[in-house]
Amino acid sequence: MTTTVSKTDIAHAVAQLKAGELVAFPTETVYGLGADASNADAVRKIFAAKGRPADHPLIVHVADAVQLANWASGIPPAAHTLAKKFWPGPLTLVLKRNSRVPNEVTGGQDTVAIRVPSHPVAQQLLREFGGGVAAPSANRFGRVSATTAEHVREEFGDTVACVLDGGASDVGIESTIVDCSRATPTLLRPGWITPQQLEAALGAPLAAPDANAPRVSGSLEKHYSPQTPVMLMEADLVVELARSLMKQGKRVAVLARSARRPVIDGLVWVAASADPAGYAHDLYANLRELDQAGCDAILVEQPPEVEEWFAIRDRLTRAAAGSGELADDYP
Repeated sequence: MTTTVSKTDIAHAVAQLKAGELVAFPTETVYGLGADASNADAVRKIFAAKGRPADHPLIVHVADAVQLANWASGIPPAAHTLAKKFWPGPLTLVLKRNSRVPNEVTGGQDTVAIRVPSHPVAQQLLREFGGGVAAPSANRFGRVSATTAEHVREEFGDTVACVLDGGASDVGIESTIVDCSRATPTLLRPGWITPQQLEAALGAPLAAPDANAPRVSGSLEKHYSPQTPVMLMEADLVVELARSLMKQGKRVAVLARSARRPVIDGLVWVAASADPAGYAHDLYANLRELDQAGCDAILVEQPPEVEEWFAIRDRLTRAAAGSGELADDYP
C-alpha cells in the first residue's frame, strides 16, 4: 500500500539530489539509496554510506524508456523489446554505456545498468528531477535489503537526511537483471520477472552468464545477509536441528512455510506465506525481525524448486552462504 508523499516532500528530495546529496526512495522492488547519476561526487557518497566496494556497479533509475539514449549507446532490438514489455517494472537492462556516464556509476565497466521503476513515488521523483538517479538498495552493503522507510532509518539514522516514505515495497525482492550488451541477452540476476517470461517476450532462449559477463548488483556469493547466521534446509530437518541446537544452549529462530509451530520453549517462529508473491513481499522484513530476536541461528525452510520460487531461492542461498559451520553442531 502506497503512503501519500506530498509535492513539498518531492520538491525537497529533488532539491537534495540537485545539491549532490543522498535521497532514499521507494520502488516496487526495494527502497533505493539515490544520488544524481551524472554527479560523480554525489555517487561516491552512496559508496561511503553503504560501505560498498567501488567496483560494484549501480543501477540508474529513469522515468521512461525515452531516456535510455542519455545513458546507453548501441541499444539492440532485444533491449527495446524487453523495455516495451516490462517497463515500468522490476526489470534492469545492462547496455553499453555512453561517454557521459561517470565511471563511479558503472564500477569502471563499459556497461551501464538501467531501469524504469513503476512505484508512483519513484516515478514522481524521477519526473520532477528530470535525470537519472543512481541507486542501489538502501541498506549497508551485503545486508538485508530495505523494503520500508523505517528499515532505511534503522540502517542509516541521520546519515540520509531525506527518506521518502512510500509504504512497503510491493514486490519485496530486487529487480531481474538482463545483460543486453552482448550478442545474446543473458540473465545476470533472477527477480520477479522470470526467465520464462523473458524468453517468451524475446522469442528466443536466454544465454547463461559466463566469465566475461558484466558485474552487477547482488551477484556476490554472500549477499542479503542478516548478522545472525542463516541455514537453509529441507522442511523435515528444521525442527530436528532446532531441538538439537537448543539442547546445546543455543537460541534459535525459524523462518518456516508452515504456521504449525512446534511446542519448543524459547523457539522463535515466523510463518511465512505459502504463496511466492506473499513470501517475496515479506522476505526481508521477516529476516530483519528474526535477526533482531537475539538468536544464534536462523533456520530457513527451503522453498520449492519451481519457477515461481527461483528468485526467492537465489536470495536465501546468498543469505545463507558461509554459514555451514552451524551444521557441525548437528549430530
